[in-house]
Order: sequence, then structure tokens, then C-alpha cells
Amino acid sequence: MLQRISYACLQAADTALRAIGSRWTVPWSAETILQVMLLWVAAFWLIGSWMIPFAAHMAGFNKGSLTFRGQALFSLVTDVTEGLAGIAILHCCLSQFHPLPSDWFRFSLSGNWQLEVVLGCFMFPLVNQLSQFNLHLLRLMPATAIAPSSVEQSILARDPVAMAICATVVSVCAPIWEEIVFRGFLLPSLTKYIPVWCAILVSSVAFALAHFNVQTILPLIFLGIVMGVVYARSRNLLPPMLLHSLWNGFVFLGLMR
Repeated sequence: MLQRISYACLQAADTALRAIGSRWTVPWSAETILQVMLLWVAAFWLIGSWMIPFAAHMAGFNKGSLTFRGQALFSLVTDVTEGLAGIAILHCCLSQFHPLPSDWFRFSLSGNWQLEVVLGCFMFPLVNQLSQFNLHLLRLMPATAIAPSSVEQSILARDPVAMAICATVVSVCAPIWEEIVFRGFLLPSLTKYIPVWCAILVSSVAFALAHFNVQTILPLIFLGIVMGVVYARSRNLLPPMLLHSLWNGFVFLGLMR
């Protein structure tokens, strides 16, 4: 009896893993994966911490003295520039491997991905619970002062224009380039060396750490897993982008309340 139960469990686990999807055909090596991610992190830091602030300073603006609308616009310019830089890095580093297999960086309206997105949305309450648990863990640790983000500041100010710009940043811009980098590139690339489920987990941890916010580590890891499974099953970047956008919009509306 025990042997039959064990066999049934193994069969169920194998079926679940198969349902996630098969590995991608990856034409590049680990060196290229590391090169892309290190260049992306460097570009992200340089643009957000130096280039955009320096350009604003040269134009006669001081970030600290900007209005709420100015800060929201500053965030939009920074996010768009970081996204374009990430896409440019991918293009330059992967150009020698073109043409890529058909299931790389694919966007499509066809398929049954709508159901995947709906099922992913049902995970939002669990992600929210993890957010609360994450915050509870931080309360048990020594207190550290965390300044409110420009999004939170614009919501507190109730400035409609600033809020609209911030909503565009979190619900449109960020989901596009973050999904291209973490789901579109990192997750499939890792499947050359590790199983798909493990690649989903590793890319989700990288996705959470890239936000540089200890308050959101646990929920973002889980959210990354959900979006990773959706992407691995659909081989389509549109579903995880939409799911990412819906989650960010859900959080934004929550902050507004």
C-alpha cells in the first residue's frame, strides 16, 4: 500500500512538472547569461543613481525641490530609460545568436493564456498575505527608517496628475521591461543548466532582490513564481506582463485607500 501511495505521489509530481513546460533551446552559455545580468544591474544603478540625477541637475532641476508632479515625471523618465537600456543590452549581447528560436521573446494574442491570467489573479490574496507576513517579520527586527517612495508621496498628496504618472510607471512601464529581462531572458536561459521549476524559482528570487526592498522580498518571490509558471506554460510574454500589471495596479489601488 505504501509503495502504491509513493508511486502515485511520484506520478502526480511528474505530471505537475510536465504541466509547467519543457526547457527552452538556449544557444548561449552561462557567460552570456552572467554578462547580460551584470550589465543590466550596472546600467540600472548608473541610470537611476547617476545619469538621470546628473541630467536633471544640468537642466537646472533639484530632485529634492521638485513638486509631486515633478518627482512623478522624474520616476517615469528614470523607469523608461532603465527599460530601454535593458532592452538595448539584450539586443547587443544576443545579436550574434540571431535568429532566435520561435519561442524566445514571443508576444501573441492567440492561445488560451487568458485563463492562465485569471487563475494567476486568484493568487493575489495569497501574495497580499505574504506581504503582511513580510512586514510582520520586519517588525521583529531592529527598526530602520525607510523613506516613502515617490508613488506613496504622490498618493499622500492626492495630486491627480502625479498619481496618473505614477500609475503609468508601475502598471505599464515596469511590467514590460521587468518581464522581458526576468521572464523573457533569465528564466529560459537558466533551463539550459537546471530544470524548469528550478529556473522559475531562481529567476523569481533574482526578480525580488532586484527591487532592493526588504519589505517586498517574500511576496515578490511568490509573485515571480506565479508569473514564471504562466510564462513557462504559455511561452508568451503577454500573460505575465498583464498579470504583473494587474498586481501592480492592485497594490496601487490599495495604497490609494
